[in-house]
Amino acid sequence: MFPQLVHIGNFSLPTYGFLVSLGVVLAILLIQKLAKQQGMDPDKVWNLAIIFVFAGIVGAKLLMFITEWDRFKNPQELFSLSTLQAGGVFSGGVVLAVICGAWYMRVNHMPGLRTADVFAPGLALGHAFGRLGCFSAGCCFGKETTLPWGVVFKNPLAHDLSGTPLNVHIHPTQLYEMIVELLNFAFLMWLLKRKRFEGQVVGAYMFIYGVARFFLEFVRGDEGRGVLFGTWLTQTQGIAIAMVIAGTIIWLRRVPLRQQAELAPAR
Repeated sequence: MFPQLVHIGNFSLPTYGFLVSLGVVLAILLIQKLAKQQGMDPDKVWNLAIIFVFAGIVGAKLLMFITEWDRFKNPQELFSLSTLQAGGVFSGGVVLAVICGAWYMRVNHMPGLRTADVFAPGLALGHAFGRLGCFSAGCCFGKETTLPWGVVFKNPLAHDLSGTPLNVHIHPTQLYEMIVELLNFAFLMWLLKRKRFEGQVVGAYMFIYGVARFFLEFVRGDEGRGVLFGTWLTQTQGIAIAMVIAGTIIWLRRVPLRQQAELAPAR
């Protein structure tokens, strides 16, 4: 665990923030490249990517505030260092990004599923870097475990900022999710070159990530993702189930591929 990449005097660069930023930059560059290969307008794709980033940040924070409402009743907690450095709840970011992105695509007459297919690999790649950042910060930690790959956090800063338990073996849930997303990224890149219908790639992303996140919730040890049906499920698991259902519906619809010339920019 390495929460601060650079620390000089009063200045410090959080490893989490650096890795998340790196993931966002790499994801946008990848999406731009894939969009050009698919004959899409790079300017519109760039604008959409920026909307996704900001909506994702706001949505993740909002869901964190909602699921931890009791904590944030104190106004001072809203502007605390731990709140400012926390990434929020990823599922909330996905939901708001989808809503804002759908509005932008509708206004600019962008092919929805085709655009989503281009974005899916970039989202998986960027998220993988984000989870590595979580591991460096100690947030999104797992429950105690006796498994041989359990990790031990010892830095007091992790406990102060995220409540990370120190000096006990816990599941490296951040690395579990990072591995899932890297494998998902590799698969989606392979699938994008071979897709047979619009939405095949984003549908696969939603299904794979939704299933993985649902089961990963069972070994998460941190609080703040809310509960459903008493204490049976977390709100994040509810969102994961919705993602699986949505991905399945997209695959069942099997929207035929449009002609490349229809989407290519005029020369």
